[in-house]
Amino acid sequence: MRRSWHRLLAVPIALAFVAAACSTSDDDDDAGGGGTEAPAATGGGATEGTTEGTTGETEGTTGETEGTEGGTATESTPLPTGPGAGSAGEVTIFGVENSDNEAGAMQDALTEFGEANGITITYVGARDFEQQINSQVLGGNPPDIAVFPQPGKVKQFAEDGSLVEIPQEVVDAVSPNWPEDWMQFTNVDGTQWGIPLKSDLKSLVWYVPSVWEEKGYTVPETLTDFKALIDEMIANGDTPLCVGIESGPATGWPFTDWVEELILREQGADYYDQWVNHEVPFDDQPVIDAFNEVAGPDGMWTKDGASFSVGGSIAATAFGDNSEPLIDGDCMMHRQANFFAAFFPEGTEFGEGPDQVSTFYFPSDEGKPVLVGGINAAAFRDAPEVWQVMQYFGSPEFANARQTAQSERVGGGNSGYLTANLNADPSLYTPLEQSFLETLKTADPAAFDASDQMPADVGSGTFWSEGTSFVNGDEDAESATANIEASWPS
Repeated sequence: MRRSWHRLLAVPIALAFVAAACSTSDDDDDAGGGGTEAPAATGGGATEGTTEGTTGETEGTTGETEGTEGGTATESTPLPTGPGAGSAGEVTIFGVENSDNEAGAMQDALTEFGEANGITITYVGARDFEQQINSQVLGGNPPDIAVFPQPGKVKQFAEDGSLVEIPQEVVDAVSPNWPEDWMQFTNVDGTQWGIPLKSDLKSLVWYVPSVWEEKGYTVPETLTDFKALIDEMIANGDTPLCVGIESGPATGWPFTDWVEELILREQGADYYDQWVNHEVPFDDQPVIDAFNEVAGPDGMWTKDGASFSVGGSIAATAFGDNSEPLIDGDCMMHRQANFFAAFFPEGTEFGEGPDQVSTFYFPSDEGKPVLVGGINAAAFRDAPEVWQVMQYFGSPEFANARQTAQSERVGGGNSGYLTANLNADPSLYTPLEQSFLETLKTADPAAFDASDQMPADVGSGTFWSEGTSFVNGDEDAESATANIEASWPS
């Protein structure tokens, strides 16, 4: 799935909100993240925990600002400021990001905008977002806005008639800020149901360069080299990989990322798209082969001496708990997305110097394929204040506010937040994060996380659960993939 990352010209668009009819349902007053385990994060507060996503953010700006791309100033789309007709109100938002840094930075950026526009905005995050949002929608008590890590789930709710179509005025204001494909992730048959607000670069391998230099290891340039390096490290008595797939109700997703990386690299983008769209069965032989390459009898994770899991087993080790073992030398590498930066201990230094942590691109034998993810906002309530917040989510002002806030929350340095917003200010990012942005722009091709595009019963259901069973050795690759195939909605 090719993604266009070329810079688009910013087209200033007046924010004339043509308000769609406001809902007068009694449910509006108590819509929100009701029933969530995590309390609402207000002001700078947040709930504790780790999820697939980014971390923190801080003080941002609203109103007319300037963003820079490659050192060139561009005038961003002005946002409305100050209470105005139809703007005051309350907006509830529910999402998956729930750590102090992630949820706190989200709330910081929203509070800044809300105070300028007379809107009380409350964000709630929960690790079991996927399960809770289903219950809330079925119970007639959804939030005003939900932020989804799975575009497939947005499309499902759109097809069910649960979501409100995004007004064209909002789409017109947001579209110039994003590569076209990012808008298409939540577009169904020409109708826009979601707005992108965060991007993740998944094809990264974390390592400590000074340790590698001391041991004589070099960064692999191809996937073949990467596999050979694993064997070389084992032969030298070093453990190549830190691995963990535990993530609460979402346990298993780190395994799905590895499978997706291999299918994209070894089978190509066309096959990847066919697999995502179920044009080839889930238990097709190349998919079975990818499962085995990762965690089969002689897989990259499972061959003798290949992996270290601080929790005692791969399935019992939280994906975010692999930073200290990497620093301590318990392993030499950890493949994880850009947001993993926020899981390192306070005071960790990033770069190429002694004891500093850095990354390299998870290599390919051909081209530069990149696996990406992200979060998209979708609305369950039709009201002017809801559309103001939705438009803000897609703006460079939100991206800049969240990045600033999240960087502050982690004590400066790498925030764990990333955006493909074309008009966001790159100077707010560290040199390492700027390299992430460059990797996004030079991806050839870039593909959105497959499990996040698949129907929820599969992508955030059996792919996770059967993958975990496979990693635990409870079933082989043929059985796991066959069970996933059988779960695909007819």
